[in-house]
Amino acid sequence: MRKVVQETKLTENCSKETIRAFVEEVIPQLTLEEKIGIMSGQITEEKLLDDLFVIGHYNVKPYPTMEVKRLGLPNVRFVDGPRGVVAGSSTCFPVSMARGATFDRELEEEIGRVIGAEVRAQGGNYFGGVCINLPRNPRWGRAQECYGEDQYLLGEMGAALTRGVQSQNVMACIKHFALNSIENARFKADVHIDKRTLHEVYLPHFKKCIEEGAASVMGAYNKVLGEQASESKYLLKDILRDQWKFEGFTLSDFLWAVKDAVKAVKNGMNIEMPCFCHYNRELPEAVESGAIDMESIDEAVGYILRTILYFETRKDPQDYPLSVVACPEHIAVARRAAEESMVLLKNEGNVLPFSKEKTEKIVVLGVLGDTENIGDHGSSKVHPYYTVTPLRGLMKKMPGAQVLYNDGSDLAKARELAADADAVVIVAGYIHSDEGEFLADRSDIADMGGDRASMRLHPRDIELIHGLKGVNKNTVVSLVGSSAILIDEWVDDVPAVLFSFYSGMEGGNALADILFGDVCPSGKLPYTVALSEDSYPDFDPDCTYVEYEYYHGYCKMEKEQIPVLYPFGYGLSYTSFQIGSPRVQVFDGTAKLTVSVKNTGDRKGAEVVQLYVGCENSAVDRPVKLLKDFVRVELEPGEEKEVCLTVSQEDMAYFNEEKNEFVTEDIPYIAYVGNSSADASRNTVKFTF
Repeated sequence: MRKVVQETKLTENCSKETIRAFVEEVIPQLTLEEKIGIMSGQITEEKLLDDLFVIGHYNVKPYPTMEVKRLGLPNVRFVDGPRGVVAGSSTCFPVSMARGATFDRELEEEIGRVIGAEVRAQGGNYFGGVCINLPRNPRWGRAQECYGEDQYLLGEMGAALTRGVQSQNVMACIKHFALNSIENARFKADVHIDKRTLHEVYLPHFKKCIEEGAASVMGAYNKVLGEQASESKYLLKDILRDQWKFEGFTLSDFLWAVKDAVKAVKNGMNIEMPCFCHYNRELPEAVESGAIDMESIDEAVGYILRTILYFETRKDPQDYPLSVVACPEHIAVARRAAEESMVLLKNEGNVLPFSKEKTEKIVVLGVLGDTENIGDHGSSKVHPYYTVTPLRGLMKKMPGAQVLYNDGSDLAKARELAADADAVVIVAGYIHSDEGEFLADRSDIADMGGDRASMRLHPRDIELIHGLKGVNKNTVVSLVGSSAILIDEWVDDVPAVLFSFYSGMEGGNALADILFGDVCPSGKLPYTVALSEDSYPDFDPDCTYVEYEYYHGYCKMEKEQIPVLYPFGYGLSYTSFQIGSPRVQVFDGTAKLTVSVKNTGDRKGAEVVQLYVGCENSAVDRPVKLLKDFVRVELEPGEEKEVCLTVSQEDMAYFNEEKNEFVTEDIPYIAYVGNSSADASRNTVKFTF
C-alpha cells in the first residue's frame, strides 16, 4: 500500500481508530469524481451483459470499484458466490441449502476459509456470497443459495461462513437485504409486512451475521413497503445503522436495484454495483445543483474506505498463489460437505448401504444420472474444472462391477436392465432451467431458471419410478434439487430415498460413498416436506404486491396442525442413536440444557441434536416451538457423549411494535430436544429464566 502524504500513517494490523483518523484526513483530498468512483462499480453495462450472455462466464474476474492510486487507496474487488468462487475455475461446493443440511457450523466456517483463500488467489478482496434470505416457499428459484427455512439455522450458518471468509481478510457480504424470496418478480414485487414479522422472522439472521462482523450488506431488487429496498431509509438507516449499529458499507444488487441516485445515497446505499450507472451519471449534477450535499457523499465514502482499509491492513494468515485454487485440500472439503449434506429419507428393510461384495452389476437410470448438475446457472454459477456425475462416481467406487446407464425414456428397457441388476440407482430431480436465478426477459435465453413451476418431479421421473415398482428390491431414488420436493405420490414405490441436493464437483463420489457404506449418512432436512403445495404460504412468481406472513415452514405446519411427510430436521442414518432426557440449569438469564447421546448401532455415525423452545402464557401469539440451538456430534459404535445446548431469555424475546423493540417475558418455557422438529416433542422439560 502506498503511503499517503498526511499525518496519520497506516501500519499492519493498525487499529480502527487509526484507520478512522486516516480516512478523515484523506477524504478532503479526494475529488468529487474520485469519491463517486469509490462509490461505483467500474465496468460497463455492456461488459456485464457480455459476461452473462456472450462469454457465458459472469464475474470471470473480480468486478472493481475505483482505486485511487495517487492517494494509495485500495478498491473493492467483487467476487460472487455462494457455491464457491465464481471467478476463474474454482472449487465448487454443494449449494448452501445442502450445507444447511449438515447442521455443521465448523464445516461451514472451514468452507468459508477455503472460499476466502480462493477469492484472494483470484485477485478479489470481497465475497458477495453469504446469501441468507429466508425461503418462505420452496418454489423460490434461489432457495438453493440459502441454508434453510428456519431463521436461526440461516443465522448460524451465515455467521460461520462470514467468519471463515473474513479470516482470510476478505470482506464478506450478506444478501439480499431484505425480503427477497420471489425470483421471477424480484424487479417488481412490493413486499409488505408488519414490524413484528419483519424483525422476528425475516431479519434475525441478518442481525446475527452483522454481530459476527460482516463487512458489507447487499440491498435487494424488490420493493419493501413501497420503496426500493436499495433506497430504503427504513432498512438501510433506521434498522441497519441506528438499531443494529452496523459500521461496514452497503452495496446495491447489480445494475437494476438503484433507480434514484440521490435518494439511494441519502438513504444509506453506499456503493452502486457493478457498472457506471446512476451514481456516475446523476451525482455530479446533483451535487452542483444542491440536490445532495457533500456531507452525504463523504459519509458513504467514509464507510467504504474504513472497511476496505481495515481488511487491507490485516496480516494475512497465508500466501495466496493461484495454485491454492481447487487444490486437493480444498476439493477434500467440498467432498466432505457433500457427504455430510445428503439426507436419507427412507431405508425400508435396510436396503442401504449396498453390499460391495455382492454387487456385481449396477444400473443407473434417469436423465440426470450422468449429467453434470451443480445447480443454478445465474450469478452463483461456479466453473470447476471437473464435476463427478452419479454414474462416474459409482464407476470409480466399484471398478470391478459392471455399471450401466440408461436415461429411462424407454420404460421397458429400464425394467429389463433393473431386473438383472444387483443395485438400481434412479437419479431424479431438477436442473438449472427448472429453478435458479431469473436473468431478465431475453428472447434468446430460454432456459435460465426462475421460480419452480411445481414442487413435484417431472412426469418423466414419476413415470420411471412408478414403472420400476417391485422390479428390484435393491432400488434407491437419489433426489437432486434445492428445497422441498413433494414425493408422497411415489415414495411407497421404492424402498430407499436419498436427497442429494446439487452436491458440487465431488457430488458423484460422495453419493457412491454413501450408497456403499463408506460414509454413514448424517444430513438433516433444512426444510419441511409436506403432502401438498397448499401447506406452504401462497406463492405468486408474477406478483407486483405481496404480503409476507408470520408463519411459514414447520412453524406453520405445527400451528395449523398440518400433517407432513418429513419434518424439519429429519434424517436417517445407517446406525441408531439414543438421546437422553435433557437436564436444565438456568443462570444469568441463560438456560443450559445437558443431554446424553449414545450410538446404539454398529457403525460410526453423526447425530444432530436439536433444541426447540416454546412458550406458555405469552402475551402474544407464538409458534409452538422454534429452533434455538443444535449440536452435531460424531460417535463410534457404543460411544456416548454429553452435549450442551443453550438458550437465553433474550433469545426468546418478541418484537413489541408499540415500543419498537424486543421485549422479554417472565413466563414458563418448554425445551424440546430431539433429532427433528417432530422427534423433539417426545423429550421436553419446563423451565423459567
